[in-house]
Amino acid sequence: MSFDAPTKSQDDRTYATFQHVVPLIAHVGTPFIAPLIAAIIMWQIKKEQPFLDDHGREATNFQLSLALYALLIVPLALITCGVGAILAIPLVVLNIYGSIRGAMAANKGQYFRYPMCLRLV
Repeated sequence: MSFDAPTKSQDDRTYATFQHVVPLIAHVGTPFIAPLIAAIIMWQIKKEQPFLDDHGREATNFQLSLALYALLIVPLALITCGVGAILAIPLVVLNIYGSIRGAMAANKGQYFRYPMCLRLV
């Protein structure tokens, strides 16, 4: 879900876009905690600006939610002898879909809320 924000500068929109894209890129070849760290660092750098604070907080909450969901899948996969690991596929799809939608909204200068995101921070 996205909704319009007051007109934002191109620099703010670009940084907000990267707040959603960098954690997605961090998933490639790194442990699942790296995207969360990337989201937190990018959020903390510019959190004094309301538009960037909102996007950074949302990206951080989303990556934290994905990490928690992944932690729930691991024991389920062990209990079911690997069958439960198939739940990782929707998690990957959710990550890709949500990150792209968040980046698109940020690039348009809109606020965005991820689906299935726990608001923890």
